Amino acid sequence: MQERHSNRELYFNEQIRTTEKYYIPYIRKYMERMPEEVLEIGCGEGGNLFPFAQSGCKVTGVDIVTSRIEQARSFFSERNQEGTFIASDIFKLKELQNKFSLILIHDVIEHIYDKTQFLSNIKDYLSPAGLIYIGFPAWQMPFGGHQQIARGRLISHCPFIHLLPASLYKSILQLFGEKEDVVKELLNIKRTKCTIEMFRRIAQQTGYRIINQELYFINPHYETKFGLKPRKLNKIIARIPYFRNIFSTSCFYILKPSDHNSE
Repeated sequence: MQERHSNRELYFNEQIRTTEKYYIPYIRKYMERMPEEVLEIGCGEGGNLFPFAQSGCKVTGVDIVTSRIEQARSFFSERNQEGTFIASDIFKLKELQNKFSLILIHDVIEHIYDKTQFLSNIKDYLSPAGLIYIGFPAWQMPFGGHQQIARGRLISHCPFIHLLPASLYKSILQLFGEKEDVVKELLNIKRTKCTIEMFRRIAQQTGYRIINQELYFINPHYETKFGLKPRKLNKIIARIPYFRNIFSTSCFYILKPSDHNSE
């Protein structure tokens, strides 16, 4: 397990830097101005939201993990920044519907089993002309199974191991001493995996227009984590279905419901 997965303040600060340098500039290309209200689903400690709050946006973060929400409140409070954080299933919060001009869903969709229902329901939380930003790692890329969360050094640094048959993958995880909760989480990610083709198909089936797609060979977040300069995927490879999944360490999308008014 990497330090950032146990040191959540370190991870919070890393998210801030990546959002400031990459996520906000990417999103701003498709918005005339900074959004008034921003919702992040699966916000964790709130690092992605912090730069939006600093820019004057009213931010709301929702996560089902109570400890993450408590950390988000603490980190924002320590830095004298305002934000609303709620420990809940987003779809139980009807009072938030039709409210947000921007919804962030970063490194979340690959954890969702029923992606069709999830994307269908998110529309209810967008204001007219609102946009959705979604980012995720392609499933077949070297660490698309999130095995970096494993506690064992060997497993956490082993690329492509998540592509093994589930029974063999489970046996290897157990053999190398991974705890049951980690094994369960990694197998669950294998079950809920997200490929580029799967995401595009579901987005279109649920009534979204894909405003933009950017595929990265070197994830922008790797600059903060590893000192690597981000690099977009070669344009030719990016057009080859299925094959592109192997090389896409991060996939950025801007979505807009087809039935929403244009800006």
